Amino acid sequence: MTASEEEVSLAGQVAGNATSEPVMDPLLFKALHITAAFGIFTGIGMLLVPDSPWARKTGSMIHGIALLISLLLGFAMLKKPPMDQHWWMVKVVIWLFLGAVPALIKRQVMPVGAIVSLCLIAGFAAAWLGVAHLSHPF
Repeated sequence: MTASEEEVSLAGQVAGNATSEPVMDPLLFKALHITAAFGIFTGIGMLLVPDSPWARKTGSMIHGIALLISLLLGFAMLKKPPMDQHWWMVKVVIWLFLGAVPALIKRQVMPVGAIVSLCLIAGFAAAWLGVAHLSHPF
C-alpha cells in the first residue's frame, strides 16, 4: 500500500466509511430498548397508584427517562430509517401515544381500565412490529 492509499484509508476510517466492527453489540441495544419499554410501563403503572405523591413523581420520572432512552435506542438500532417501509413510523406513533398516557391519566379522560387496555394493545403492537421486522434474528 502506498502512502497516498494509506492516507485515503485513514481518512475513510475517520469519516466512518471503514468497514469495522460496530461500536456496540446490537443485542445490547435490543436489551436496553426492551428494558426501556419495561420502564415506560412501570412508570405508567406507578402513575395509576391513587393518592400517592411519591408514586406519581417517581412514576413520571421513570416514564419520561424510559421514553427518551427508548426513542434514542430505537433510532440507533435503525441507523438510517427505511423510508419506503412504514412500520417504524407506526412505532413512533405508538411511542407518542405512550408518551401522552400520563396526561390521559391525570385528566381522567378515560376510565383506568380503558387506559390500561390501550397501553397493553400498544405494547403488543410495538413488540409485534419489532419482531416482525428484525433484520437479523437472535
